Order: sequence, then structure tokens, then C-alpha cells
Amino acid sequence: MRMRRLQSARTRIVQRLPVAVEGQWWRRKPKSMLMLMLVAAVTMWLRPLVTAQLCRARTVRTGKVFNVTQDVQGDRLYFQSTTTRLIKHPCEKNIALYLGKQVFFTRDNFETSLLPFTIPTSMQVGVPAVTSAHFAGSLLLLVVDQKVYIYDYENNSWSMSLGIKHPVTHVSGDNCCYTGSLFCVDVSNLVFAYFRGDQISQTYIYYSNTGGFSFWKYHYDRQAEIVGSLGGIFHFFSLSQVAMLVVNQRKGMFKYSDHPLNRSFGLSFDYNGTLDILIAPGQRGILLLWFENSLLFSHNAGQLVDTVRVKKGEQTLFSSIFEAKITIHSIAVNENELAVITREDNLYYGNLGIVPSSIIKFADQYIWSEEVALMFRSPGTLEILTPLRDTAFPAFDFQKCLVNIQALLMDPELHVGKCNVEFLTGEFIYRMYTIDMHSQLELTASLISQPGTSLIPLVMVSNPHSLGFQATFYENGYTSDGNTKYKLDIFLKQQQHWGRTDSNFTSSLKRATMSTLTVDIANKEISCVDIKPLSTLISVGCDLDKKIVIQNKVSACSTGILDPLTLQDNYSFIIEKEFYDPGFQGQQSSEDLHVFYSYQQLGCPLLVYYDTPWKPVVELWRKDSFQEVIDAEFVLLEVNGQFSYSYSLTAQSAMCTSQPQNWSTMIKEFGGPFFWNRENYVSCHDPNNNAPLRWPDVQYQILGGRTANQIIFGHNNGFYVFYISIVDPYYSYCQLETIFSIYVYGAFPVQLVSAGVVILLIISSILGSVWLAYKTPKLLRTARSLRIKTFAAQLCRRCKTVCQFRAPATARAGTEPLGRHRTPHGGRSDH
Repeated sequence: MRMRRLQSARTRIVQRLPVAVEGQWWRRKPKSMLMLMLVAAVTMWLRPLVTAQLCRARTVRTGKVFNVTQDVQGDRLYFQSTTTRLIKHPCEKNIALYLGKQVFFTRDNFETSLLPFTIPTSMQVGVPAVTSAHFAGSLLLLVVDQKVYIYDYENNSWSMSLGIKHPVTHVSGDNCCYTGSLFCVDVSNLVFAYFRGDQISQTYIYYSNTGGFSFWKYHYDRQAEIVGSLGGIFHFFSLSQVAMLVVNQRKGMFKYSDHPLNRSFGLSFDYNGTLDILIAPGQRGILLLWFENSLLFSHNAGQLVDTVRVKKGEQTLFSSIFEAKITIHSIAVNENELAVITREDNLYYGNLGIVPSSIIKFADQYIWSEEVALMFRSPGTLEILTPLRDTAFPAFDFQKCLVNIQALLMDPELHVGKCNVEFLTGEFIYRMYTIDMHSQLELTASLISQPGTSLIPLVMVSNPHSLGFQATFYENGYTSDGNTKYKLDIFLKQQQHWGRTDSNFTSSLKRATMSTLTVDIANKEISCVDIKPLSTLISVGCDLDKKIVIQNKVSACSTGILDPLTLQDNYSFIIEKEFYDPGFQGQQSSEDLHVFYSYQQLGCPLLVYYDTPWKPVVELWRKDSFQEVIDAEFVLLEVNGQFSYSYSLTAQSAMCTSQPQNWSTMIKEFGGPFFWNRENYVSCHDPNNNAPLRWPDVQYQILGGRTANQIIFGHNNGFYVFYISIVDPYYSYCQLETIFSIYVYGAFPVQLVSAGVVILLIISSILGSVWLAYKTPKLLRTARSLRIKTFAAQLCRRCKTVCQFRAPATARAGTEPLGRHRTPHGGRSDH
């Protein structure tokens, strides 16, 4: 062992010398040149020692200085397989799980001695055999004895998943590592649990959107008709599909859940043993399917599956692992690389490019054991890990052998070409983008080739059914060394809007999807370990920075009708019982409603004249920037249940070809208000809507879009607080909704007599007065008029005589009317 270490040290020193003198040989004296030739000869002599030494082993042994022993508490877990697994957390690089005869969980990449991983005896697991494990965010899911258990390593707590009523053997899921994205949280929280090997028509599949805490039964479309056993079920976010691996008659194929891939199976491939399926990190759609005698690869989420070839330089030695008679013991995968260790004590390496995947064999070294496992510490750095039992302590030590892939690839015996890429970068790496409906995205990448080489840039999207692009590649100047710089401009938008694909190829425009954009070099050598493909995740879905705002140019405060200070001072108003229904069905209530006005939420209400048909002007904003006025279809609902307004159009006048939806039917269907949105809206103008138009006179309650529908208010003033929802499924993937208030004014009290009757009476009075003024003088000159005047004069004289006769009689009786009179002496007396 000492001799081997000494040789390795000498090798490192000798390798550094040519680097120190490179580019300066012409300045050396002849004596120096002689020394350089001697160094080169020694290097060639020691080359077999270099190629024979893959790495140098070191042992991690910590916490054992003092004679303090820790007891192993709980049931020791073990992995029920003859091979080992080392599962690294895709996002938290220091967290990993080792599965073998012992199970180890680390939070520092096995840089400390560890006790075997146990599960508390209080969980009563029975047989502590692990068949599957998966990291879901900050949780570790383990299938132990056909049940799913959760280990929260941040709080060091255990729990059992709820909702699973039948035995399961495996869990599957993915992780999204872009921070600050709600979409990524949803990706990490979605988990499937299933029994591998069960007949698909009879098996029970469960899914969870809570990270594994609670599961529900998953109903796959026409599952009972599928013939074959279940090889696994996965949510391939890179393709926006749920895929089921169907195994039948030693053939495997993936069946997908949504249009357009749900019409047929993927291409079949040989299934000669129970395959484990690894989803490479990064949502690029790269899969590795393997067992001891087979290694398969897919770069498009299982649509095409091919064997991994064994190569030496450009020469293909074997077309498959089975043909090479290799027995795989453990594999490791990162975003771009693959490593395999075999029972034959060999180490293989390959990259995960778009070209047919292949691996090359490194030099032999005694590195294999039954407990050995592999993991990538970083790009180009592989670690060979072996747990070591300590007879004096229960904690295991770890032998770690670090492999520098780049140094090994320089071995001439491997016939690996020199890296032909000097530089590849893009502004979009480590970022996530969103393309909403009718939006677009422009990205750029820069690259420089090695002198004397040419590059073939390759732009790929993992989901071409929903995302299309156009790329332009051109020269963009020179470096200081004279190398040509190139630039790649990429223009992306929804595939459906390019107008160059058939509807049978594109996914449904109404469904939000996602895709990964990858920029790579098609003719890149395997030696370009440090030149990683550029990749970014693009969500074809809701842009969370979007919102809607109701235009309020004329408010009740700006016109002086309402005082904003009054509205802010716990202002409230009353809705009379005749005008609202708490059940939103248009029925009168039994009592008045007292409503508090939230000025902080609603601001000053928009002013609307009662006698003018009205429709709100809806604006689209992104963050604090105005985008456009929305002309898409939307619906309104008064949040307090007021129904003293109607719509200007009916189903017939809106030119509906089928029965339109309305608030009454939607509330009845979904059990409450405010559930009418783009997900459940069906246009009455849709030719695929088969609902017959049975009631053409019913009110048409959708505003915007192709119709001129408006709101008509009743004859009363007051506040209305409206909920608005954009229901057009082709405007945005977001649920655009808000609430706003208006104040209706100008409605005077209702008159008991109609205005027409009043006007008629006035006109009649005027005409009658004019007629009398005209007729009266003429009538006074006639004989009849004289007789009338004579009769009136006689009547007056008779009335006067009667009055004079009654006055003396009253005086004789000694009675006088109360009041003030004149006395006989000329004085005045008050009675």
C-alpha cells in the first residue's frame, strides 16, 4: 500500500512538470531542453501506473476518539436487493440515502461515521425491509413492509402516510430545484405509490399532492382495459404527462395520460428483468432503466427507449450491456453524467446527451465489494463509497474513493478526442421562465469553439407538443486569441401559435404544461466534462405576476357624491330585504342586510348612472405595468346576493347555439358561488357544446367577448360589490379574478301617477282655460246670459233679505256672538 501511494505521488509530480513549461520551451537553454526530454521519458514509463490508479481511498472515521458508545435504537432498516443504491437529494447536495444490507442517511455527504438508519419501534413496521425510497422536498419517503412512512429530517420525526388501503412496494416522484417558484413546490409534492408487478387492470394506484402525507386513489383512464403488469407509474413533468410502464410478454412500453400521446403506446423495448427507473435531475425527460444485466436509456420520457452501448473511442464494442456480459452492481446519475460499477470490478462512464448514449470502460482497479455504491459529488467528480463495519463501535465508517473523470479521460488508451468546445454559456441557466397564453420569450446563448474545430449547436425542448421555437446561429466577433465567437438567439412561444403543426400533434391549448429548453453541442466530445448543456425550465402556464384591475376614471369620491373620509370611518350601508338573497337564487330575503364597507380593499366606488346600460372596463396588469384592456369573456356576481340588476341580452339575442351557463346552474352544480372560472366554463357558441337551447329567453350572463351584453340596474340607488372572473379559457392560464365596488346614482323616488297622465292633465287644463277665456265674453251678450244674470241678482237679493230678517231676531233674544262688539255707549266690550 505504501508503494502504491508513493507511486501515485510521483505520478502527480511528473504530470505537473510539462504544464509548468508548456508554452515556454523556446526560451529554455539546451540543458533545460534535455531535462524536459528526460521528464517526458519518465512520464511515458510511469503511464501504466497512472492508468492503473483510478483513485486513492481514504477512510472517514469520526466521533470515536473517546470510548463512548451509542446504542442503535429502533428497528434497523435494510434494502431488499442484491445490489446497492445511493440516492442523492436533487436539490440539497449534501443529503443522501444509502441502501444496502444496512441503510444510512447523511446530511454531510458521509463525512462522519454513522449509525445504521432505524425506524422507531412505535411505528410497528413488522419486517423492516425497504423496497423503495424517494426525497419529496424536505421529506424522505420510505416503503417499508408494503407501507409508506415519512421521515422529516429537518424535525427528526416519523409518521405514516394516510389514505393507502392496499399494499404498495414503490413510490415515485420528482423534484424541482428552482427556488421561489410555487410551481416547483407542486412538482416536489406530487408522489405516486403503487405495487410493482401487479396486473394493471386490478391494481390500486395512489397519488399525493401533499408530499406523501395523504394519498388518494388514482383513477387512470380506461385502466381496467389495459393488459399487462405494472412496471411503474410516473409524472413526467418534462412532457406534462402521467406515464404508466406496461409490461406484457417480456416487452415494456409507456402509456401516457393526455392528448396527443394518449392515443397509442410508446415504442416497445425488451423487458428481460425487473427494471428500476431513474429520472435524471433537471426535468429534461432523461430516463435510465436498469437491472443487473440491462441498461436502457431514453431522452424523451420513454417515448423512445434504446440500449446503452459500450464504446472505445469512436468504436462501438458492444451494442448493449447484455451483449458485453456486464453485471451491474450500482449506478450513479446526475444532470449530464452516468457512472456504472460492475461485479467484474470495472468502472464505466458516459454522458447523457441527445446522441445515442454510450459508456466507456476505465482501467481496472480493485474497487468492487458487495457494499460499494456510487455518487457524483459534482460534475466530473465521482465518489466510490463503501461502508466499513467497526467491531468496537456500532457506528460505521466509510471508505471514500474520489475519481477525477477529466484526468482519467486524458488516458490515450481510451482514444477519447480532445474537447472541441472552449466556452458555452447562456443568460437563462439556473432560472425558470413562464410563457402565458399568447406570450413569447427570447433567450440567447454564446459559444466559442477550440481553434481548428467547428461546432454544431443543438436546441431542444422536452415537450414539443406545447412549446415551439425558432433559433438563429451566427458569428458574433472574435476573442483576444482570434477565436470566433458565436451567438444563438432563441425565440419561443406556444406550439399552437406557430401555425405549422397539426392539431393531432399539439397538446390541448386549454391545459397548462411545461417544457425544458436545452442548448448543447451535437458533436461535443465526451472529454468536455466541464462544458455542461445549458438548461432552463419553462412553464407554459399562469404568469403569477398578472392581475386584473377595474378602470375607475370617474369615482363617487372624485365627483363629490361620497366622502372618502366617511367611507374609511367604519362606513356601513343597508340592503333592503326585497333586493337581496343570501342563497344567490334571486329570492327575497326575510330581513334587511347590514353591510360594512371595506375601503382598504375596495377603495372609492366607481360611479354608475342607474339608467345607462353598463359594463366594466377590465385592465390587465403585470406587476405595476399596464398591459392591455381585456376583451375576453368574464362574469360578474354581486357578493352580497343583490339581484336588482339584469342583463341586456338573452340566450337567443346573444346568438347562442346551445344552452348557456348561468350563476344559478353553476352554484347548484358546485355547491356555492365564486366557482365559475376558466376551468369549467363552456361557451354557448362552441360547436362542440351539445347542450340544446331549450330556454332561449333566459338571461345571458356572460359579458365581454363577441357579444355586446351589458348590465341594466333597477330603479334604486346604492352600493354594489361585484366579484369578477375571467372565464375565457384561451385568454390566460391564470385564474384572473378580483372584487370591486360601484355606486349607482340618479334614481329618484318612484311616482304614484305616471308622468304621461300628469302631462295630459296639465295640457287639458291649459286648453280648458283658453276655451273659457274665449267663450265667456260671447256668452254674456246673449238672451240666455241676460236671464242668468237676472236670476243671479234675484238670488242675491233674497239671500240679503233673509240675513237682515235673522239679525233683529237674534238681538231680541239677548244673545250676541262671542268676540268684540261695539256697546250702546259707543264703548267696546270683550266677552
